[in-house]
Parts: sequence; structure tokens; C-alpha cells
Amino acid sequence: MQSLRVRIGVLGVALLAGALSPSATQATAATPATTAASPTVEEQRLDKAVPQEILRRSGFDAVAPEFTEALTGAHSYAQARRIVVRDGSALWRRAVDRAQGRGPAGGDLSRDDDRPLYWARLGMTRDVRTWEPEFALSAAQRTRLLDALERTSRGQTDIRYPGRHLRRILVTGFDPFTLDRDIRISNPSGASALALDGTVIQTEEGPARVETAVFPVRWDDFAQGTVERTLRPYLPKVDLFTTVSQGRVGRFDVERTNGAWRGGFPDNENLSSTETVPVDDPASQPQWTTTTLPYAAIVAARTGRFPVYDHTEVTEIPAGGTVPVVQADGPTAGSTARAGGGGNYLSNEIAYRATLLRDRLGLHDTLPGGHVHTPVLEFGAGNTTEVTDPDFVKNRVDIIDQVRAIVTVAADASFKK
Repeated sequence: MQSLRVRIGVLGVALLAGALSPSATQATAATPATTAASPTVEEQRLDKAVPQEILRRSGFDAVAPEFTEALTGAHSYAQARRIVVRDGSALWRRAVDRAQGRGPAGGDLSRDDDRPLYWARLGMTRDVRTWEPEFALSAAQRTRLLDALERTSRGQTDIRYPGRHLRRILVTGFDPFTLDRDIRISNPSGASALALDGTVIQTEEGPARVETAVFPVRWDDFAQGTVERTLRPYLPKVDLFTTVSQGRVGRFDVERTNGAWRGGFPDNENLSSTETVPVDDPASQPQWTTTTLPYAAIVAARTGRFPVYDHTEVTEIPAGGTVPVVQADGPTAGSTARAGGGGNYLSNEIAYRATLLRDRLGLHDTLPGGHVHTPVLEFGAGNTTEVTDPDFVKNRVDIIDQVRAIVTVAADASFKK
């Protein structure tokens, strides 16, 4: 299929073009590289009233200014990288600690809120992107600083499984998205990741440690392999994994099948991508991958107030056909994917990439893994302007608790085999 990439917004940054520019790589100490760029579409939302209120009411409003002050004092790329890694990791730990009740709340925003992490990170990435240091900094070096900041502040470099007697579980979540529709949005999958990171759950076969990470809602990051780079070192070592994202209103779904198709819905940079999911070794790429989570046990268990479904529907072009059709019971032989059970956005894609990686590592028959969609996180009736309300908090806490229960049920059913 021909790839279609469209800029929906009029704002953005050609960072890659800068990285490839000869003039950017030929800068010397006498002539500092001028690689500073404008803030991205995602970063430009930061100055709106709602993000600023979220940061202020959580105590995270000081994160970016303190980081900028430290970065301004850097006298070399190596020193700048140390600062980025230190402060990115500290942001992740601070967000996890706040979510799990450790340390000061920093304000009246409920501790279960994932949004302070998201907006504080954007303040930091914007500062790295627009920073003009006293020394020569190439575009490639700036890109590496941004990459280090993204990975550390998302928990992707903080996955640890101490001890030999604990089972190992890996869970992932996402940033908030569709922020141009409602900038107040929170993502319960990201909130669940913060609440579960480093915790120990009790299963029928003994204790299991949960480690988590959060991923961006950006097509390009996925095409550049962020999922595989993060998960590849750990899938051979864990006993269960699940990717998690926000899905439908009022229900959880265990997605049975994932499809190799991007449907083009705009991401957090207002960038669209409509094509086959780009992966390494596309010649061996399957159209579909499947869950190995114990979906029957999860659906049958009483895990919380929201119903949980074994979701089998997909959209495909049947073998020999040209028109997409919906199949209620999964794909037919030889068909071409147009939407997995989780659709054709980045939630489907992380499920596809994670389960494809599982299979390519030879773990399909031994590693339970797949994707869980949470309910849409809704504000209370009539709230169209406030950043939070009691119903909003209760809905998020209930979803987090049910994610924890679903993971526990999945572990019980998988580990006893």
C-alpha cells in the first residue's frame, strides 16, 4: 500500500531535516550550532490555561523551570545528557510516588491523576528543543537528548525486577490524547501504569512484581521502534505482559486479534498515517496477531464495576476481495487487515507490535500477553470546563482498581498452568 503522511496542523518542526543537514553537523566550538527549533504542536498546547492549572494544582509547575535552570548551566553535551537523564528519571519517580501516596501531593489535584506527568514532560522537552547552549550542540546531539528525556521520563529505562522468587509482569499505558477536542483529558491507562509500577500483587501461585512504562501517542515514535526497543529486553524474562489503552465507553475489552494497519486518525502532533504498520523485516510480517492472555478467565471473573468483554470483531479485506468488511468472529484465512479488535489507531498498533515481538522471539506458546482496553474516562454530568470533579476521580480510581484486578486474574489463570 502506498504510504500517506499528512500534516493536519500548520505548526510543527522538521527536526529530522535538521539532523540530516550538513551545516548542522559541521559546527565547531568557535561557531555554536544553531539547531534550536520551534516547539512542536504537542508542546504548544502547554501554555493554555488547563495545562497550567493541572501543573499548579499538582506541584509539578516547578519541574520544567528547575530543569531549565540546571540545563542552562551545562557546559558540554556530556554534562547536558547527565542532567537530562537525571531529571527525566526523577520526573518518572516523582509521578509514580505521587500516584502511590508517597511524598507530598503538591496540591489539591487527586494523586491518581496522570496529567501532571504528561504536561511536565512537555515543558522539559520544549526546553531542550528550544535551548541555545553556550557550546556547539549538533542537531543529532539534541535529538539524542530528547530521546533520553522521553525514555527516562516514561519509565522505559526504569524497569527492574529485583529478587528471584517473584513472578514478573509488564504493563504499559499511554499519554492523554485527542487534546484538541478536550484539553482536560486524562488517560486511565497511563494512570494505571503510575499506580501499578513497582507494586507486588498476590497471585494464587505467589507474589508477582509489576513494572510499567508509558508510551506517546505519536505515529512516528512507533515507526522508529520505540515499542520494540523498550519491550525486547524484557519479554524473554517476564511471565506475563499486557499493553493497556483507553477504548470504549462503559466497558473493558480484551482484544482477541490485532491488525497490521494504520487507519490515519491524527495523533498528538496532528500527524496522520495510513499504511501497513511499518516493522523490521516486512517480508515476514503477518496481517494479524493474537492475544495469549487468558481472556475467558478474565471475562468470567468479577473484577470491578465495568463489564469485561472478549472482543473478537475485526475489519478485513477478504482474500480475493477489494472492499473492507466487518467480521464478528475474527479474520478469515488470507485476509488483509483494516482494523483489529482494538481498531486501527495506536492502541491496536502497540498490541500488534508487542505480540508480533513475542512471536518473533519464539514466545507465542509460553508467554501470556495481549491488549486490554479500558473504558473511556468521563467527567461528571454537566462538567464542561473544570479540570476535575468527584465523578471524574471516582471513574479513574475504579478503572485503575479494575486494571489491577484484571492483571491479577490473568496472572492467576496463567501461572497455575
